[in-house]
Amino acid sequence: MSVYIIAEAGVNHNGDIELAKKLIDAAAEAGADAVKFQTFKAQKIVSHLAKKADYQLQTTGDQGGQLEMLKRLELNREQHEILMAHCAGKEITFLSTPFDLESARMLRDMGMDTFKIPSGEITNLPLLRELASYKASRYIISTGVTELNEIRDVIQVFMENRIEKKMLTILHCNTEYPSPFEDVNLKAMLTIENEFKVDIGYSDHTLGIEVPIAAVAMGAKVIEKHFTLDNKMEGPDHQASLEPAELKKMVSSIRNISKALGSGVKTASKSEIKNKTAIRKSIVASRDIAKGEIFSSDNITTKRPGNGISPMLWDKVMGQKASRNFNEDDLIELNSGV
Repeated sequence: MSVYIIAEAGVNHNGDIELAKKLIDAAAEAGADAVKFQTFKAQKIVSHLAKKADYQLQTTGDQGGQLEMLKRLELNREQHEILMAHCAGKEITFLSTPFDLESARMLRDMGMDTFKIPSGEITNLPLLRELASYKASRYIISTGVTELNEIRDVIQVFMENRIEKKMLTILHCNTEYPSPFEDVNLKAMLTIENEFKVDIGYSDHTLGIEVPIAAVAMGAKVIEKHFTLDNKMEGPDHQASLEPAELKKMVSSIRNISKALGSGVKTASKSEIKNKTAIRKSIVASRDIAKGEIFSSDNITTKRPGNGISPMLWDKVMGQKASRNFNEDDLIELNSGV
């Protein structure tokens, strides 16, 4: 199964539907499987007392709180429908993360059948139960600032609603924007896999593309990465996002790594089998040998090509009589099989 790559547009549209369309175009051009937005009613997800996260303060300043910031980033149903239709035209899957019950129901009614649960909502039991009741084809769950017991609780909510584990993908994540490399802890992704026997993935907030590529090499089935048209734009997430050329490079690299992982069966590949004779050696005469002479380390050696007797049969050849005259470099032949 190829890696499922989600290009996270998030709120990098800045509330502008035309900018959102351009983000879809960039994700499709990069070769991502899906482009994902965020769906919310600001007043339903934060109170007027909620302060901005540290990274939001750094990127948007200290004027206003989360509520004021998020109100400017809302998209209504009509805008969602426009974006979904635009995705269909670009042959890329439309996804959006719901942050409240009303938004979840809207996305369901619009026909979305894969639901992404963000790190901040995995302790939101009412929302989890709502999403689980949809019996969607796939649930992708981020686990930033999360302990194993909390992941266990989330999985239990879905299993109680008869959602099988095969429908869940658990994403390891660090929620800092950008995430310091020393805090990524990619090995925790494998801990999740071993503990819960689920498909795993990685939602990345580091700068650059090295870490998601490494995650794929370690077995990630889903990669999510923020992107923007210009990381110098104003807004909370632009600075920690890839620009289109970087996104395209990440997708290409992941596709190559995914191919390179292969089946795990150790055998000669179709492309290399032709090299077998050229790179291996055979037992050959190291000098002229007369018929009847005994083969020894004085008159035989190993050289390319490997179309004669394998050097692994060296001990069986030693001490045998030459069946005919051999010139130097002739492949050694025996009358009886070796």
